[in-house]
Amino acid sequence: MDNLILHPHTVRVLGALIEKQALTPDSYPLTLNALQSACNQLTSRDPVLSLSEADISSALDELMAQKLVAERIPAGSRVAKYEHRLSYAWNIEGARLAALGLLLLRGAQTSAELRTRAGRVYSFSSVDEVETALAALADKYPPLVEKLPRQPGEREARWVHLLHPPAQAQSNPASAVSDEPALQERVAQLEAQLATMLQRIEALEAQQPSA
Repeated sequence: MDNLILHPHTVRVLGALIEKQALTPDSYPLTLNALQSACNQLTSRDPVLSLSEADISSALDELMAQKLVAERIPAGSRVAKYEHRLSYAWNIEGARLAALGLLLLRGAQTSAELRTRAGRVYSFSSVDEVETALAALADKYPPLVEKLPRQPGEREARWVHLLHPPAQAQSNPASAVSDEPALQERVAQLEAQLATMLQRIEALEAQQPSA
């Protein structure tokens, strides 16, 4: 498996296929319309997206070129359906597949968050099982996930997938934390200046003779 960087829309499509295989096996593989609805869900998605059919089709083309997704046309049907092939391409299934899918759909998360949010996708017995699955994904070559350093104020370290470079805010949350005090100080200065200006206006109005 070569190092692979996917478009964010492609990441969403792959995550949706993983999720729906577990949640709606009777309607899996998914049609283009069903896949579009799955990608644009308002729940269990971070960020929430609004992908067009063209976006989905482009993502599917990318995934099929990488042999990560296959197109199926069931007998007697004229509508194509799509399924992921990660169990064949990357030899991942069960807990590992569920953990990766959740990271693809919701971004950086702790092991505890992954266990809580897995729901019916996979029933993790413990946080340790989540950690074991993530460690297996991180040990692949090249790795599919990585554990971020625990940041000040965080109780646990978060995990991210590596199929698309994490956003700067995710990959280096310390920078956002370090900027907070400076921002608060600037706001305090502006508030103090505003209070001074209001006091001067009131003083000037008090000096004016009444009509």
